Amino acid sequence: MYNDIVLDHFSDPRNVGEIADANGIGYVNNAADGDKITIYIKVENNILTDVKFKTFGCGAAIAASSMVTVLAKGKTLSEALEIKNEDVSFALGGLPENKLKCSNTAADALHSAISDYKLRE
Repeated sequence: MYNDIVLDHFSDPRNVGEIADANGIGYVNNAADGDKITIYIKVENNILTDVKFKTFGCGAAIAASSMVTVLAKGKTLSEALEIKNEDVSFALGGLPENKLKCSNTAADALHSAISDYKLRE
């Protein structure tokens, strides 16, 4: 059902956890399947220097959360806002049709964290 990239990010997710002094926190709850993703960001000089996540959900949601942190870390805020749901799925090598909503939730949580950061400025 899942390819090797998805399985790798599910079994060995990158950047799991919280950032105690996060500059922004984004939370998304996918009511359709119950996935809950929280993204924490640390911003210095307009660069995402750290990105972490906590996810309650299926394997695809965990893999997508892991991948979105990898894609966003080291990017400027503008570059990170360019990360689209399709980019996460593409970077994972694709997801089964019934799991595409899971990758959408991860990018939305990242964008929510950036919005939260901008409100705190």
